[in-house]
Amino acid sequence: MTLDDLRKKIDSIDNHLLELLNERMDVVKQVGELKRSTNAIIYRPEREKAILDRLNKLNNGMLNAQAIEAIFLEVFAVSRNIELPERIAYLGPSGSFSHQAAESRFGAMSEYMAIGSIKAIFETVNTGMARFGVVPIENNQEGMVPETADCLAKYDLHIVAEVPMAIHFAFASKTDQLHHIKKIYSKDIAFRQCRNFIDNVVSNPDVELIPVESTSKAARMAATDPESAAICSHIAAQDHQVPILFENIEDSGDNQTRFFILSKDFVNQPSGNDKTSIFVKLAHSDEPGSLVNFLQAFDNEKINMTKIESRPAKKGRSFKYWFFIDFEGHFHDEKVQRVVKQYKSEVKWLGSYVKLI
Repeated sequence: MTLDDLRKKIDSIDNHLLELLNERMDVVKQVGELKRSTNAIIYRPEREKAILDRLNKLNNGMLNAQAIEAIFLEVFAVSRNIELPERIAYLGPSGSFSHQAAESRFGAMSEYMAIGSIKAIFETVNTGMARFGVVPIENNQEGMVPETADCLAKYDLHIVAEVPMAIHFAFASKTDQLHHIKKIYSKDIAFRQCRNFIDNVVSNPDVELIPVESTSKAARMAATDPESAAICSHIAAQDHQVPILFENIEDSGDNQTRFFILSKDFVNQPSGNDKTSIFVKLAHSDEPGSLVNFLQAFDNEKINMTKIESRPAKKGRSFKYWFFIDFEGHFHDEKVQRVVKQYKSEVKWLGSYVKLI
């Protein structure tokens, strides 16, 4: 078979794919009309996860699980925009890691709002200016993001989904000569996470490290200064047309950030593989054994806790704390409800969502 024959075969397959995708969107449109008539929620992460799991079980071709996810998440995003266009707020500016996390779930066609602070994202979603918000909650190298945790305690928004994402930094500059670089722009956390590269590759004690608000801004600064560089995301370097000299310069190859997708008045149905996040403010936290007793109640029901972290309550002069807790299971599971009923006034449910990590 000649190259021309193979190309014609690909064209024929593409034509069939287009026909099938349009057929899918016709059904999606009907689903959207039905959901609007019943005021049902458009975004169903547990349904999307179930589809991906089913497709992976059926798959016996060259596509791996990551490829299937990448293709069908975009199909899901296009479908949602046909059902009902949604606006998504993320921690900006454009090209940030939060932007990447948002696009990984909502696709390129959605309407996005770059917001300057985590608190402002909560306000934007809480007031209805955006249907969803995307915020970082923790990094496995740096720990929890305090502002996100504090806003979860303050606002009545719910966690719709978690988005784990590998964090890779690039070193970008208009010059390809390292000894010409006099300044490096980046966010402070990026400098910490790329310390080995800075010390061993740049290795110029006269280079000035200049912290800026975001890695996206760092790329924008490097684009206007030919004697500078940026430590930034790959997409930020591309957006600002700054050539990438080195890829994946982070100290740890396991660098991951977990993001939350937030919304108001949103409840996921149980998927069978869920995680729940809560805030707990124990009424008698100053009494011996109060936290142990609370944790024991979960252990008695064989509920696996995956995270517990304290946050200051920020009320009064005393040193009192809230506890942010993740555990496996859905909030409406019977065994979870048995625990919650014992501490009903002390537990704030933040959301139950499909477990990805």
